[in-house]
Amino acid sequence: MKQETYRNMTERIRQSKSLCSIIIWTDRILTRVTYLVYPAFLAALFMRKEPGLLQALLVPGISFVLLSLFRRIYNAPRPYEVFGLPSVISKETKGKSFPSRHVFSIFIIAITIYYYNPPFGLAVSAAGTLLAVVRVLGGVHFTKDVITGAAVGIVCGLIGYSIF
Repeated sequence: MKQETYRNMTERIRQSKSLCSIIIWTDRILTRVTYLVYPAFLAALFMRKEPGLLQALLVPGISFVLLSLFRRIYNAPRPYEVFGLPSVISKETKGKSFPSRHVFSIFIIAITIYYYNPPFGLAVSAAGTLLAVVRVLGGVHFTKDVITGAAVGIVCGLIGYSIF
């Protein structure tokens, strides 16, 4: 993304209180709903005595830790750091932009749910796509960050579930 593109995109959004609110609240809601859906899903597996409960914990958990370690080492700057312009979504984190951990998380959770309930897994994937768009429009990630986050979440899920 070029500085001019970023500036135009975020300025148009920041100039509209309603657009700012939509971006900020969509980010908050999708993030919180995802982090509520996953434990509820795990609880349902536990109550149904599903043998895949440990797998549904380990695949996302191990993948999340590995992705977090990579982000810390790679330490890519965020758009607001690179361009020196404020983001729409308030964030002060320095670096650790690539890949997006929010988008990674929602997609690996979607893959996990998909193994048990394909329609619900696809619905979570659709929410993940919306979250990816919001994270870019909100100015906290570059497009490559969210695309890679989604791809890594899907690939880690597919590999993890084929191994376990």
